[in-house]
Amino acid sequence: MALKSTIFKASLAVADIDHNYYADHALTLARHPSETDERMMIRLVALALNAHKLQDVCNGDGTLAFGAGLSNPDEPDVWLRDFTGQVKLWIEVGQPEDKPVIKACGKADEVIVYCFNHAAEIWWRGIENKLTRPQNLSVFRVPTAASQSLAALAQRSMQLQATIQEGALMLGDGNRSIDIEPVRLR
Repeated sequence: MALKSTIFKASLAVADIDHNYYADHALTLARHPSETDERMMIRLVALALNAHKLQDVCNGDGTLAFGAGLSNPDEPDVWLRDFTGQVKLWIEVGQPEDKPVIKACGKADEVIVYCFNHAAEIWWRGIENKLTRPQNLSVFRVPTAASQSLAALAQRSMQLQATIQEGALMLGDGNRSIDIEPVRLR
């Protein structure tokens, strides 16, 4: 019998001072049986860091949502689609292979990869030369200590506040907060 995804609900208040974006997001995260709390929370961080694009790119008339990710390799972990269904932003989390990333660059206006954990640097050195052509690709590394700390915030029902200033994210639940400063690799 196949294991089912675990459903998490998150109320995310985003205060993006850098982009003058302030909004509340009611989110449902389906954690695949093979996904860790750390990876799931990195997806949430990626959404928070890019939530301003809902206004900046789609003028508020779009959908920012979690994709099927691990369940469907043809969908991203997070995406932004405009009202016509055009994919404006495709976000991958983890250490994807080069071919799916290049394919995503052909499907979306912008592609961002958020890699994390101790092996991220090794992954990037091995794949960097294969990803030189796409002009619409950005790659960020979430520091290991910060990504591992995120797992402690994972609850089936979450009330989170995300404050973004000078490219850094402070994510908290009222009891504890984690500072995350993604490092741009590309």
